Amino acid sequence: MGQKLPLAGRTERLEWIEVSPEMTAAIGRGLAAGVPLPPDPIILHYDFGGAGVQPAVRIGASTIPGSTEGDDADLLFLFVARSALHRLGGEDPGAEDAAGYHLPTELRSIALALRDCPMEGEARNVYRLAKSLELICETVRMWAEGALVPLAPDGDLSFADTGKLMNARRLIDERWHEKLTLDGIARACGLNRAKLTRGFRELFGCTIAEALAEQRLGKASRALLTTDKPVSSIGYENGYLNNASFARAFSRRFGVSPSDYRAYGVAA
Repeated sequence: MGQKLPLAGRTERLEWIEVSPEMTAAIGRGLAAGVPLPPDPIILHYDFGGAGVQPAVRIGASTIPGSTEGDDADLLFLFVARSALHRLGGEDPGAEDAAGYHLPTELRSIALALRDCPMEGEARNVYRLAKSLELICETVRMWAEGALVPLAPDGDLSFADTGKLMNARRLIDERWHEKLTLDGIARACGLNRAKLTRGFRELFGCTIAEALAEQRLGKASRALLTTDKPVSSIGYENGYLNNASFARAFSRRFGVSPSDYRAYGVAA
């Protein structure tokens, strides 16, 4: 990004600082009319939360939300050129990320320092420039590392419960070949069975059984095409106790039997 001194200004409802030609930070509420924006911008929206509202960061929002009735707390936005985001290690968010992520303490501290800077004049501008760069770099790092915890679509899951559900998903992804049960997964991630099953569906859009089946059947499909093991052995190795249950599950997922899947793959 550029090295020139930051340009700062105000609109009716936003205070902004042009960090570089590829990034602008804005504080306030309302639309960004009059704010110098980079080309092809991606918006990172930091919401500090309030009564009944989870603090959140949203990446890829296409518009800035307007004011909330009775809520005059400022929001923070970073407008970053898509090409610059890529160079920093971020992925293209594509469509608007409506759910967003919980705002972790590390990012919240940086964002609050940027928003509430007590300095004046050029010192204020330079401080906010530095904090803007720190915030975008730390946000992209946590995003790329999978350290940002998604908000549930309805926002009802707490940060702690969402983190536990993320642990449940990692357990499934890494230990799908074991004899996992709902009770075992619930104990391992520190949730009761009801909260695990309800929260998992809310957060990931599928049941635990469906997530396990996707892992097991994906591994089985690859084995059918890359080994000459018997179909029954492949099913057993991937968690199915008999060939009939494996064939039914495989046919529901891929539309053909395991044997036909192998035959079509070899023919191709």
